[in-house]
Amino acid sequence: MPRIAEARMPAEPSSPEQRARHLRILRAAARIGAERGLERVQMHEVAKEAGVAIATLYRYFPSKTHLFTAVLAERIDGFSRSIGRPESAGAPEDAVADVLVRASRHLLGRPALAAAMLQSASTANPAVVADAARIEDTSRDLILRVLAIDEPTPMDVTLVRLLVQCWYGVLQSGLNGRLAIPEMESDLRIACRLLLARRSNA
Repeated sequence: MPRIAEARMPAEPSSPEQRARHLRILRAAARIGAERGLERVQMHEVAKEAGVAIATLYRYFPSKTHLFTAVLAERIDGFSRSIGRPESAGAPEDAVADVLVRASRHLLGRPALAAAMLQSASTANPAVVADAARIEDTSRDLILRVLAIDEPTPMDVTLVRLLVQCWYGVLQSGLNGRLAIPEMESDLRIACRLLLARRSNA
């Protein structure tokens, strides 16, 4: 299990040049992680691939947990930006299921990288790894947007949180070979129907 090297908050890029370096690091980590998996990723190789000094890499990402949690956060952000409110007249919970199935297919297209991201995010303490909270917030906001809930109740937030936890569990079961892809997608659709039945705008 990757460990968090230091109990400190990583630096945040502020200038365009820093943001470009930050993005290069994330892309390099994704490429190497997809080829080797989390345990075989070496931070100095990520720095070399990204064209940055190793000190720069550690300033932004003190550990592999920070790094691959950030890779997942970036992917969830990008996916969320591509999804608007559903325009069909179908059931909102089915629209959420469609979104989660699409996201799952996207993530599982590179299994070694998916495993690295999920393992890192599942062990990341949001008090130390800010991107862990960002993943939760983006996932929640995406689902609420698809449900067309602008002012969620505490119950809405709880139901969506449970659904996100279920989603990550189903993804992990798929990566571990416990569930085939059709079973994963069926489980996600059932979870959406059951958990979202009590939402405020049902």
